[in-house]
Amino acid sequence: MNNNNKLPSIDALLLVWYDAGNRKMPWRESRNPYHIWVSEIMLQQTRVETVIPYYQRFIEALPDIASLAAVDEQSLFKLWEGLGYYRRVQNMQKAAQAMMREHGGKLPNSFEELLALPGIGLYSAGAIASIAYGARVSAVDGNVLRVVSRLLAQDWDIGRESTKKTVRGMIEAILPQTRAGDFNQALMELGATVCVPADKPKCALCPLASLCAAYELGTAHLLPAAAEKKARAVEHKTVFLLFCQGRAAIELRTEQGVLKGLWQFPNTDGTLTAQESKAALEELYSIKTDNANIAGVGKAKHIFTHKEWHMTVYKIELRADKAADAVKTLIWATADELAQNYPIPSAFKYALSIVKEQLSLLP
Repeated sequence: MNNNNKLPSIDALLLVWYDAGNRKMPWRESRNPYHIWVSEIMLQQTRVETVIPYYQRFIEALPDIASLAAVDEQSLFKLWEGLGYYRRVQNMQKAAQAMMREHGGKLPNSFEELLALPGIGLYSAGAIASIAYGARVSAVDGNVLRVVSRLLAQDWDIGRESTKKTVRGMIEAILPQTRAGDFNQALMELGATVCVPADKPKCALCPLASLCAAYELGTAHLLPAAAEKKARAVEHKTVFLLFCQGRAAIELRTEQGVLKGLWQFPNTDGTLTAQESKAALEELYSIKTDNANIAGVGKAKHIFTHKEWHMTVYKIELRADKAADAVKTLIWATADELAQNYPIPSAFKYALSIVKEQLSLLP
């Protein structure tokens, strides 16, 4: 990498563009550091349009650090249900508890203290410190890396830590003395809405086109080169939707992993036939399905960061005596209870839709 490149002074053009038409988001209407922190964690790996209703619901239910620190885990997961990457919200609660112990219940205002909290990395610490407190620190995410690589016409590997470190230094060298937070947001906004990925940059709309080396060379659509993605591991699962008298069976995930502490529909590894499913239900859940009808209701796929689940889904209606014999780790929940009390991860989105439809049909 050529570290001698220097970014041109872009703050004036960028801030004029940002002031003229930045996207309206509820957290931008607030200077409350807690609100800004919540939004930044939610926005990691999640689109703005998806985040907005979750953010509004979360802030209404947990309006401050103290309430986040004290809420029980199941209620916390329920608020987060559907956003995915539940470790984010677990770390948020750990950070809130640390703030209650060590910072008087307030979000620290220094980059270094923010960085020391669970779940807050270099990007998040920079974004929160600059937006909430006006600190002159950079906030370099994928959007910023893409914009800078095109401004300098550099085919960098933007996944490398050395690249990120170099770009952070470049940004901090040109940060304005005031409005550092707006500058960071403007640069991210440009990458999200104009200097977009792959071969679709909207260069004709870019306020920095006159300063962009890649635009001058006609190579903006080629930069940065997409990193080669590693193939995700595929795991096959069979999911059992068990119904009895207007209730569906769920169980708590206790094994280690990203979904620990959430609720799931009974399942097992592998792609089983209906007959094999009967044997599995008896072995795993002590449920005998001698005369029960096991109906296939479809297949589903869920993609995690490093793996994907391919699921075969069966529906089984049980008599009360058969359900009573099931292992006690199964909970039989009504539609209302599923909606209000039990956080179910989006990996089971398809299965949950079948359950909701079935329960609405049952007397």
